Amino acid sequence: MKDYLLDVVQHTHNLGFIDLVKITGDDTTTSIEGIAEDRSVILKGDFHKPVAEFMGTFGMPNLATLSVILRIQEYHENAKISINTQDRNGDIMPVGIHFENASGDFQNDYRFMASEVVNDKLKSVTMKNVNWGVEFEPTIASIQRLKMMISANSEEKTFIARTEGNDLKFAFGDASTHAGEFVFQPDVSGGVSKGWAWPVDQVSKILSLGGDIKYSISDDGVSQISVDSGLGVYNYLLPAQTK
Repeated sequence: MKDYLLDVVQHTHNLGFIDLVKITGDDTTTSIEGIAEDRSVILKGDFHKPVAEFMGTFGMPNLATLSVILRIQEYHENAKISINTQDRNGDIMPVGIHFENASGDFQNDYRFMASEVVNDKLKSVTMKNVNWGVEFEPTIASIQRLKMMISANSEEKTFIARTEGNDLKFAFGDASTHAGEFVFQPDVSGGVSKGWAWPVDQVSKILSLGGDIKYSISDDGVSQISVDSGLGVYNYLLPAQTK
């Protein structure tokens, strides 16, 4: 279970803008949902296999606390990590995680958020069918070029994505400021032309997660970055922003 907990923290809290997620699990599937506080990113994902310990619906709040606990040296080897449960009206519900070192003399408890509370805080977002204009797998080189352009335009909070011919270009700034643009992905199929603005920080951090990445952009005003961590697929939906 520790590997799954580390995976969740890496793909949520470590990004810097998601600190509460909802887990929904049964015998066949385990899914995860989250949303940035400013609603700039909506997370929907599924693990490749159902996680036996993640049964029912519960929230994982204060992921910063979970991150700290997972990094404690006492739990690095032979730790005992288990799910605390509680009987609620005849249903056995998960209520937290118990951490104990090998000798049993160092313990922590991380508390889950009840299903009714997390359901209220994280209203499920239903996306209509999106017509993706371009879909591709970005290269490490393209991501590095993006980071270089961000460094040169550090005051810009958003960038514009559009296609010219078969090239997908990212543009920063405008005629009234310092500006820059580059080809992020050559030889794409399809196109995007409406010039929506996308958040620099969020896109850059998600693309830096590693794993198998698929990037999709639509003229409908939404983009998606899907990251396969090996344990699951995290789909980050980004609504377009106004400059």
